[in-house]
This record gives sequence, structure tokens and C-alpha cells, in this order.
Amino acid sequence: MIPLRDTIPSRRVAWVTRGLLVANVAAFAVELRQGVRLESVIHRFGVVPTSWVVSSPSDFFDWPRLFLTLITSQFLHGGFLHLAANMLYLWIFADNVEDRLGHTRFLWLYLGSGVAAAVSQILVIPGSAVPMVGASGAIAGVLGAYLLMFPAARIITLVPLGPFLRTYELPAAMFLGIWFLIQWVQGLTSIGQVADVGGVAFWAHIGGFVSGMVLSAILRTRRYW
Repeated sequence: MIPLRDTIPSRRVAWVTRGLLVANVAAFAVELRQGVRLESVIHRFGVVPTSWVVSSPSDFFDWPRLFLTLITSQFLHGGFLHLAANMLYLWIFADNVEDRLGHTRFLWLYLGSGVAAAVSQILVIPGSAVPMVGASGAIAGVLGAYLLMFPAARIITLVPLGPFLRTYELPAAMFLGIWFLIQWVQGLTSIGQVADVGGVAFWAHIGGFVSGMVLSAILRTRRYW
């Protein structure tokens, strides 16, 4: 399923959403200029679960950099399709969430969900040496918040049916419910796989989605932020 748009207009300009879009695209442009250094950049600024395992006291000295990667990893992507898919979801769902929460609280939701997503993946698959990068976890948090705030919204969705493409207007609760179910099933099947095999960090998506629901409920009660 590919979302094309929702049916809820925003009342104000989603400046933070637009800024995040620009920041992600700009970071990807910097990645493209790295050449042979790209792999080392991804390892340095991505989240590597095995790096969080403490094997000696000296490992604690590296934790300030590791905590920083919980943020920097959210702006790196593994390729153009990875970036495009994330930015499509961000563009469709984030403006309404930002409209409801306000600019500052939305930024807290986005970054906080991204951090929670990375931590979730680390806890479930701590033996992986593959760097986690991408805005997927943070955007999953936006999706969780959207589900709580706009469950009756309609999502215009492109659905491939064999060789044909059809568009359907699905309730947000159905679209996001199916999305979460797919992440959950794929996450369960990923447990026990070889740690160093790359792929989608499904548990980051699950953790981000749930944290987005929790954070949105908390932030909506803090009117002074």
C-alpha cells in the first residue's frame, strides 16, 4: 500500500515538518558526496547495537558519542528509495500532527520517537553490527500519534493488484492498523536471524509507533509547551 494523501487540511503551515524534510534531503546530499568514505560515516553516525554492549570500563567513555548517534542516525538514509519512502510518509501524516500539537511539541514527539525506536531495536537485537539509519522510527512515532488524533481520517491509498494499480480511500485506523500489523509480523520473524544481515529495523518501527502514541498523549496535556 502506498499512501498518496489524506483528507484533513492543515490550519497552519507545518514549518517543522518542512524543516525536517529539508534537513533529511540535505543530509542525503552530503552522503552522496562522501564517496569511499560513506561506509565509515554511516558507522560513525548511525546506531550500531553492538557498540552499546559494555565489555570493559573504557567503553563508557564512548557513550557520549553513542547517545549523539540516536539523533544523527535519524537524518541518514541507505539510498534514494529509503529516503523517498520516508519523506512521503512524513509529508502526508506529519503536518496534521504538528497542527494539533504545535511546532515545539511536535519536534519533541518526532525526535523522542526516533530515539525510542533506536533503543527498541538495540534491546531486541543487541548483537547486530549493522548500523541503523533513517527517519523511519521517528516517522513511525508520527503515525502512532496520527492514529490517536485522527482515527476517522481517510487516506487515499494506491494498492497494487497484480498488474493493476487501484486507489482506495481507507480509514486511517485501517491503514495504520495494517501497517503496524505488517511491522509486528516481520519483527517477530526477524528475531533469531543472523545479526549481521542488513535489512529493515522492524522493531524500531514498532517502538517508534508505540512511543509516538504515548508521547502524543502526554504532550497534548502540556499546553504551555
